[in-house]
Order: sequence, then structure tokens, then C-alpha cells
Amino acid sequence: MAASGASAVALLVFLPLLSVLVGGEDPYRFFTWNVTYGDIFPLGVKQQGILINGQFPGPQIDAVTNDNLVVNVYNNLNEPFLLSWNGVQQRRNSFEDGVAGTTCPIPPGRNFTYILQVKDQIGTYFYFPSLAFHKAAGGFGGIRVLSRPMIPVPFPPPAADFTALIGDWYKTNHTDLRYILDSGKTLGFPDGLLINGRGWNGYTFTVQPGKTYRFRITNVGLATSLNIRFQGHTMKLVEVEGSHTLQSIYSSLDVHLGQSYSVLVTADQPGFDYPIVVSTRFTSKIISTTAVLHYTNSAGKAPGPLPGGPTTQIDWSLNQARSVRWNLTASGPRPNPQGSYHYGQVPTTKTIRLANSAAIINGKQRYAVNGVSFVNADTPLKIADYYKIPGVFSVGTISDSPTSGGAYLKTSVMGADYRGYVEIVFENSENEVQSWHIDGYAFWVVGMNGGQWSSASRQIYNLRDAVSRYTLQVYPNAWTAIYMPLDNVGMWNVRSENWARQYLGQQFYLRVWTPSTSWRDEFPIPKNALLCGRAAGRRTRPL
Repeated sequence: MAASGASAVALLVFLPLLSVLVGGEDPYRFFTWNVTYGDIFPLGVKQQGILINGQFPGPQIDAVTNDNLVVNVYNNLNEPFLLSWNGVQQRRNSFEDGVAGTTCPIPPGRNFTYILQVKDQIGTYFYFPSLAFHKAAGGFGGIRVLSRPMIPVPFPPPAADFTALIGDWYKTNHTDLRYILDSGKTLGFPDGLLINGRGWNGYTFTVQPGKTYRFRITNVGLATSLNIRFQGHTMKLVEVEGSHTLQSIYSSLDVHLGQSYSVLVTADQPGFDYPIVVSTRFTSKIISTTAVLHYTNSAGKAPGPLPGGPTTQIDWSLNQARSVRWNLTASGPRPNPQGSYHYGQVPTTKTIRLANSAAIINGKQRYAVNGVSFVNADTPLKIADYYKIPGVFSVGTISDSPTSGGAYLKTSVMGADYRGYVEIVFENSENEVQSWHIDGYAFWVVGMNGGQWSSASRQIYNLRDAVSRYTLQVYPNAWTAIYMPLDNVGMWNVRSENWARQYLGQQFYLRVWTPSTSWRDEFPIPKNALLCGRAAGRRTRPL
């Protein structure tokens, strides 16, 4: 393990420079995390889990808009490790993204300090380990970014702010799951579901009668969309991945892989213990789990059966997804209304169409985007780009529209021009729900529907109050369209949130490029950056 004194010296070296870059008046929050293996029993079976400071799930990050987060991560595993930050945009700084294409892994026994800023952000996000199928062992946790004082929030302060990390789980250790995937096979159906790392009735949220509580719900699972509902209670949706929403009321809510929602729940029922039910969606069989909504004046278990989930499939979920709308009058991280940027009136500069597929390549199960199944290079792409190292990747190795013919292996990178404004259409001809995330960016989900997308599909786009978010779903044999301003220079991962599909190639990198070398457009490589592969032995930038 690297000496803590060396880490302190490193911080003293680059924090003054960072304060120039991000504004010295913004607060810093410091975290020291020790990543270890440890025994966990989430489904009653002993497993090797990944713990952060001894915790599964990992510690919650609490921040306020524009805070600088300094996260010193010590890797005490026996293999390289990286953390990534789902939804934290990392403006002009993809070096800190924490995925294989941007950041060198932390070697065993070493540490690395991430420097992040939640610049102009509010809302609900999470972090997770991005390498080697580590996510199947834990290492994930919630990120909560509150509004700055004096910025109005469109609902009264809740009595408490709860995080609910929901997700599917396998009893098999992540190393064995990884071996199954490397052997060219599929993982099969998950063994169960967890809420905050615990199984059936394993986690309790305590509430006082008559008060209203915020629940930040994130699907941190590997393979399945989920539905959540509270017996006897309704949910008022107030925020989706950094956007305040119209405050619609739901009795149950679909949460797809990688997605986050905030709901308000009022404890307005008689004093009992009420089940919070989470169950799988769009699966051949249904599995479920529960947490407990415990009233402080509880007389015991609430009477009645568990609340059932939706009885219909795609249409119900599609209509619910369309009902999630942007609150145009609410402030975001700044006092101006969210709707002050008229996204629907800006002409798009390019249309990108992305189609997922399953394929057998060299006798093994793989997954692809536009016919290309991604393979990692021997050097992070962003670092190779910075040092102009030839032979690591080529821009244009993936088409911006679906291709015919079989899938093949490639380190796929798509080029895009800084300050473009793109329409991206995700097309899904398979029979399972897809979930997609784009690092470094928020985007407007302007439309979704069944069938094949065509230019005529734009007639049903929502160009007024579509929600801005970071993760989207595409229903089976359907499409989803987004508008996205290319306002963040860097190398950004576009990936499936189904983690086996991501691991086996359903991802690529979007290189948003400008010839400018101004720090206003992109920060230089961090002084403490780890260098590996063909960049090993090079020097980072001078002070």
C-alpha cells in the first residue's frame, strides 16, 4: 500500500492548481476509502464481497452543488481496481471517469486520488467498480447532491432523505461469474434481489406518522429491470437523475438498470410495519424482495397481502416512462428555470443511430453495437489520445448507423465535434429491455415507441418538456431517441447497463474533440494520473 504521507504530499501539490481550475471558493469534501474483500451474506450464503471501509454497500457520498470531491482510494484487492461515477459529469475531465478507456487501474497495494466536481449538478447518482465484473461483488454506493442554499427546491424539505439501492444478485462469486462470461456462456437468471445489500425484510426505514420522506431509488443491479411499490402508500415523483420533474403520483414505479429516481412518500397510514416490495420486470419468472417501512408507533405487521406489481408489460411501462416530464418552472442547480434552455428549438447537427445485437464470435457469446463488439486496448484510450500514442485506437472504427453483416471484435471509437447538437436513436430489435448510459453527459429523452424508427418518428417527439437524464431504457423491438449537446470535451463511454452485455462488448467510446488546447475546453492530464500500458514511464504535465 502506498504511504499515506505520500498521498498527503500529492494532494498538497495538485490541490492549489485544482483550485484555480474549479474556483477556490467552492468547498472540498475529502474521503479516504479502503477497498478490501470480505465475507458477506446478502442471500444467506457466504460470499466474497467487495467492501469499502468495511461496508457493503459502500459509504454514501453527500455533497452540495459545485462541491469538489477528493476521494483517495486504496486498493487492497489482489487485482487492479477502478471506481466510476454514474451521472457525475466530470466537466472537461474524462481522465477521472474511472473506466478502462480513460483511467489506468489502481494496482493492488496502491492508491489513487480522484478529484471530481459536481459542477452545476443536483440529484441522485451512484458509484460502482467498473473493471473485471467487480460490480457483481459490491463496491457500489449512493451519491446525493443537494441544492445550494437559497436555490429554491419545488417541494418542502422532507423529514429525512433515504437511499434505496435496489438490484438483482447472484450467489456465485464474481470471479466465477467472470469465468463463465470469459468462457463464452451466459450467466442465467439472478438468484435474488437486494435492497441496500440485504434480502427479504432485511432493511428497515423508520418513519414518523404524518411526515413526508424522500426516497432516492437506484437500480444498481446487473441484469434486470425492477419495479418498486410501498404497501398502502403512493409515491410522488420529484427528481430523476438531476432533473426536477412534474410531480406525478405513482402506486408503483419501474426502475431500469442504472437509473435513479427520487420520490416523496408520506406516512399517512395507520401505525404498522408496511412492506416495500421490489420485483423483477420483463423476465420469464418473477422474483421479489422486501424492505420494511416501520412507523414509530407500529402495532406490528400491516394486514393484507403484499402489493402486486403491474399486470401488463411493455405498454404499461412505456406509458409510465412517457409520463415522466421535466418541471419547466423549477430551478435546477442554478436559479434560472430548467425550461430556460429550449432544447426542442435547437437544430440538430447530426443523427446517430445505435443498434444492439447478440452474436457468437469465435465460438463465444458476445454483444455488439452497430456490429462492433468492443475489446479493451492495452492502454486507456484517453491517455493514448493525450500522448498521441499511435496504434492504440482509430477514430471511426464504429459506424454512426446500423450495419449489415456479422459482428466482429474491435476497439471501437466514434468521433464527434465539440459543440455539436446530436440526435441519437437507440434501436432494439431484440426481445429484452436494453438500458444505456453515456458518461459525461445529460440528454433529453425526446421520444420512444415500438417498431422501427424512421424520420417520420420525429412527429411524436416531445420537444417541450422531455426529462433530462443520464440513463435511458429501450423496450423490446422498439426505439428511444435523445437530443444531446456535445458540450463536454473528452473520451466518453457509451455502454449497456446490463453488465454482462457491457463486459462482453456492448459499449464504445465517443471522442468529443476540439483542436483547442485551452483549459476552458478541457483540463490537462491530472498531475497524479497513473500511467500504464504504452504510456508507462511517461511524465504527467508540469506544474
